[in-house]
Amino acid sequence: MKSAVYVVYSAFIPRHLHNITTHGKKTFDIPNGPSLRFKRFHSCMDEDLVCSRTTIDRKYFPQLFSIAPMMDWTDNHYRTLARLISKHAWLYTEMVVAETIVHQSENLDRFLAFSPVQHPVVLQIGGSNLTNLAKAAELANSYSYDEINLNCGCPSGKVAGHGCFGARLMFDPEFVGDAMSAIASNCDVPVSVKCRIGVDDRDSYDELCNFIHTVSSRSPTKHFIIHARKALLNGLSPAANRKVPPLKYEYYFALLRDFPEICFTINGGITYIDQVTAALREGANGVMVGRAAYNNPWNTLGHVDSEVYGASSSNLSRRQILENYQMYGDSELGKYGPNKPNVRQMVKPLLNLFHSEPGNGLWKRKADTALRHCTTIKSFLEETLDAIPDNVLDSTLLRNPSIGEGGFAGINSLPPPPYRSCEKQALSIIGA
Repeated sequence: MKSAVYVVYSAFIPRHLHNITTHGKKTFDIPNGPSLRFKRFHSCMDEDLVCSRTTIDRKYFPQLFSIAPMMDWTDNHYRTLARLISKHAWLYTEMVVAETIVHQSENLDRFLAFSPVQHPVVLQIGGSNLTNLAKAAELANSYSYDEINLNCGCPSGKVAGHGCFGARLMFDPEFVGDAMSAIASNCDVPVSVKCRIGVDDRDSYDELCNFIHTVSSRSPTKHFIIHARKALLNGLSPAANRKVPPLKYEYYFALLRDFPEICFTINGGITYIDQVTAALREGANGVMVGRAAYNNPWNTLGHVDSEVYGASSSNLSRRQILENYQMYGDSELGKYGPNKPNVRQMVKPLLNLFHSEPGNGLWKRKADTALRHCTTIKSFLEETLDAIPDNVLDSTLLRNPSIGEGGFAGINSLPPPPYRSCEKQALSIIGA
């Protein structure tokens, strides 16, 4: 059965867009067409330009649902697990600093290689040096990511402070526009920006619009991921920056009104699949979920294919997912040298697979013991999985209970005043 979101939005898509092509290798076929603004999301640039730069046919659902880039979390191993649970969610790498890519050019596989089954997958890079950002994009291009994203939202002191990038880049939209132009010129895929709605006391809606307008005017960037909180660079930890600044979803929905030619993905405070579908019903182009997708992957990602995309799910049980992951994990152990990666690193993404299930606590205690001596993923699972009841291991997903509109109902009745660009304001003054 098609999801409500899928049915409502697929009615608005021109028939010729149901089989649109984009960059790279073909992976997933689109069974019945996408469900929301496929042209705006998939091309993010002029259609003729897309076709001229296409090398091999690649077809995906649009970026209605994506998993946020998270340092130390969304690595290759987690993304492999996520793809086993959802066939169509868009995956983002953890941020890779441009200088790391440039200076590790002889060892790039360790930082950039991924299995083709992970597609669609987006590389997020960070940095504030135009030359290095351009070179990083050039080096990453051969790995056939589906998009390259620039981090303009991380409030960490190591990034926005000492590193002088992340959220701090929002203070200089002209530089970000030039950076995105440099990145786009050195890769064959769409480019995007992930940012906050503001930084410190520069948090008005007009200032956010100036940032979007400037970046999109100076580069081919037509996709912005908006974390609907501002960043506070002094006095708050990264964890507090995800909770303390209030969410202002009305800013996001106003951007849809004021920049109809740009794709916007909403991020921040969204933890349930019903909140995702509620945001899409209110007109969101796409929704990005972060920690909920990591802390409860089974119940979050397991509903994406059916509820968001109206497609069939993998219908795998967690026992089957673990069997597949075990084969992948044991093949990866020691790939880049002794204990690089090791069993603990490979097991880390699995530890939330039984969130809130019977036996979860016992399993984690047994896992802690087993990780001290197990040398393969197979031996780890053999030693620990008896803590989980068979009915949990072998069950497939049940429909999540509805939690309502998730705070999005009526959000379009609270928007800030329409944005008038600096150019329009200047023209109105001259005309007067």
